[in-house]
This record gives sequence, C-alpha cells and structure tokens, in this order.
Amino acid sequence: MRFDTKIAVVVLGDLPAWQKLNIVAFTASGVAVSEPGVTGEPYEDASGNQYLPMFRQPVLVFEADPVRIKSAYDRAMEYGVRPAIFTRELFGTSHDEANRAAVKARSREELELVGFALRAERGTVDKIVKGLKLHG
Repeated sequence: MRFDTKIAVVVLGDLPAWQKLNIVAFTASGVAVSEPGVTGEPYEDASGNQYLPMFRQPVLVFEADPVRIKSAYDRAMEYGVRPAIFTRELFGTSHDEANRAAVKARSREELELVGFALRAERGTVDKIVKGLKLHG
C-alpha cells in the first residue's frame, strides 16, 4: 500500500543506542498524537486480548551528523512542517515539564538538536531528509 504521507525520524548518528532509541520513542509519540487518523484501530488477538493501536504506516529512521540534522530541521521549518524535537538537554531532565522548560530556554538557533520526527506529504518529507541515510 502506498501512503500519501511519510513518517520520518532523524537521529544524531554518534549517540549510544539507548539514546537513539529514546529519541525515536519520544519523538514518534509526538507524531502519533499530532492529528486524528495517524494511528489505526486497536489490535485484538484470537483470545480476545486487546492491544494499543499503532501507526498506520511505516516509520523511516534516518541518521545524521550535527550539520545534516540541523539542515534537515531547517528544511522542515521552511516547509512549514512542525516536528517533534529532542534536544541534548532532554537527556538530563526527569519529567515533561522540565523537558518543555529546557526547550523554552533556547532560541531556535540555540537548540542542540539530537533528533526530530515528522509526518508530512511524501514529497515534502523526501525533500526534508534528502541526503540522509537510513539508520543501519
């Protein structure tokens, strides 16, 4: 099935695996709640056990160095795509309010981005992540 939109996550390539996974989980949650219909219906197995819904489409995970992650983020902003962001400071905070305060304390130019996620039209996402490699 071909989707009109794409979900992409971009992470800084030189981070430890646990930090990359943390970034993917947190930023993907932002995409999941961004608008109705991004996730499908809840799952149920043959025994009647119920499970949470998930994205209706694949999530592509890319890696980048600091220069390329900033360039991709800048392209997202230029195209008017609102990403879920993760900054280096968020590794040192312990709750949601502190996370928001850490981001609020910096201007856009001062943000030390280590990852972000977004969902937009396929062509727009392709332009935003152009030149990035899928995480391997």
